[in-house]
Amino acid sequence: MGSKNKLKRFKDNETFANVIQPTREDVLEGFKYKGNWASFFGNDNPIVLELGCGKGEYTVGLAQINPDKNHIGIDIKGARFWRGAKTALEEKLDNVAFLRTQIELVDHLFGKGEVSEIWITFPDPQIKYKRTKHRMTNPVFLERYKKILKPGGLINLKTDSEYMHGYTLGLLQGLGHEILYANHDVYKNEGAPSEVLEIQTFYENQYLENGKPITYIQFRIN
Repeated sequence: MGSKNKLKRFKDNETFANVIQPTREDVLEGFKYKGNWASFFGNDNPIVLELGCGKGEYTVGLAQINPDKNHIGIDIKGARFWRGAKTALEEKLDNVAFLRTQIELVDHLFGKGEVSEIWITFPDPQIKYKRTKHRMTNPVFLERYKKILKPGGLINLKTDSEYMHGYTLGLLQGLGHEILYANHDVYKNEGAPSEVLEIQTFYENQYLENGKPITYIQFRIN
């Protein structure tokens, strides 16, 4: 993406009513919507997050399927989720928001039990050992998610990385968390939730064209 195109998208994001771009200080010193997201959406419908939302395809897709839930995509790269934010505005989806910030601050963005469900879609598997702390299903991140999820809240991991799938599955089993569904190839096996099969990202389509299996885990943190 050219620098001029990026700058245009940054400027567009500043005008989009569904984009929130707090500073790190805003988040750490008392984020205004923490525990009060109903004031942003104008209702107290369940909140569903997509962490590392990229272009926002999953956030928008979930919002289209579930109009009775509020959907928030979080990513530090605003030029990417510009596409999802613009699509949501064009389609008049008032149950969509995009939040430009670091994912490790997620427990500063939402109150205790404020989130019903989390989606982690095609994250960087951070394979090198020294990158473990950045892996989005490591124990530290799971504790952050636990703080904001309501009791019984769901977490979904959809990835093309067998490494990420295996790491997460082993970790969940070792920590005694509740695995509701796990599959190494959701398009060849039955039982995956409809949202897993009905929504496909740009890169996911490329993986499928190349015959790469897509893995999926749904779980609860105990």
